[in-house]
Amino acid sequence: MAHEMTEGDGITMSASVIRGMGVCLPQGVVTNDDLVDRFQTSDTWIRTRTGIHRRRWVEPGTSTGDLATVAGAAALTSAGTDADFVLLATTTPDRPCPATAPEVASRIGLTDVPAVDVSAVCSGFVYGLALASSLISSGVCTRPLLIGAEVYTSIIDPLDRGTGVIFGDGAGAVLLERGDEAEPGAVHAFALGSDGSNSDLIAIAAGGSRAPHRDVSASREDRYFRMQGRSVYTQAIQRMTSSCRSVLSRTGWSSDAVEVFVSHQANQRIVDAVGDRLGIDTSHRFGNIAEVGNTAAASLPLAMADTAGREGVVPGARTLLTAFGGGLTWGSVALNWPDVKPIHHLHR
Repeated sequence: MAHEMTEGDGITMSASVIRGMGVCLPQGVVTNDDLVDRFQTSDTWIRTRTGIHRRRWVEPGTSTGDLATVAGAAALTSAGTDADFVLLATTTPDRPCPATAPEVASRIGLTDVPAVDVSAVCSGFVYGLALASSLISSGVCTRPLLIGAEVYTSIIDPLDRGTGVIFGDGAGAVLLERGDEAEPGAVHAFALGSDGSNSDLIAIAAGGSRAPHRDVSASREDRYFRMQGRSVYTQAIQRMTSSCRSVLSRTGWSSDAVEVFVSHQANQRIVDAVGDRLGIDTSHRFGNIAEVGNTAAASLPLAMADTAGREGVVPGARTLLTAFGGGLTWGSVALNWPDVKPIHHLHR
């Protein structure tokens, strides 16, 4: 957070501020009942273990970049301005090389702007917020566009019930610019972390330089997204809770002061456990996992856009966001709830 002298005798604190928000979801809805035969499961089993009722899956041929382009353009329309930097948080880029962000920027109509992918799996949007805020405070850019977008159906094993019922596809985006820390949408503090010693808990083993696709010894399982559910469950609760406490300490907020709490929509039991440990009232917890499932890096912006339409969420409300993902990575951010109207699109 930068210090900025005013024309008067006082000092005002400047901050990065969320000015616009956009969403793109696939048109196709996949209910729990649609997955019963494929995974030999039931609607009750899925709901009780994940909190998910349905999710959105893209049609064949639709990429992360397709969703990101629509969501990013919608965020610019919501903000009423263009961007001068593009950050794309994703686990599912269109191609291993090059990054997807430059093509997305070009398709939106942002000519010659810097653009880069952010790879922190489900924590990507929080990491991206921290990077966007730093770019503003350092003067590198004035209006960064941050997009979280995923097509997880491109990497999950169609035979793996553990991941197949959880993940969905989608994209959400925000446009930030410099403003005053007292404004709605102002970002206050971050707490980020990682633990690479547990990188195997959430991973696709093959396809990188360690195990190239040309390596015929790679098993079928190694070519798909894998997650060690029990260990991830424990780590996610511990890391997000600790990260949130660090951010609250930095802002001087108590848990009781948090009016809006939005966690990465990983699993409803994880979300509930973190909220309970922090002591945040259930009326102040928001999410949409029941309707869209776990959308990884797109999870937080999609949940924020959904929350924006809820009664009782007013601009300027003290807000706490948190996420946990592969790497392992995690992060939390404190901000004022933005005064924006999200623009929603369905991708056909």
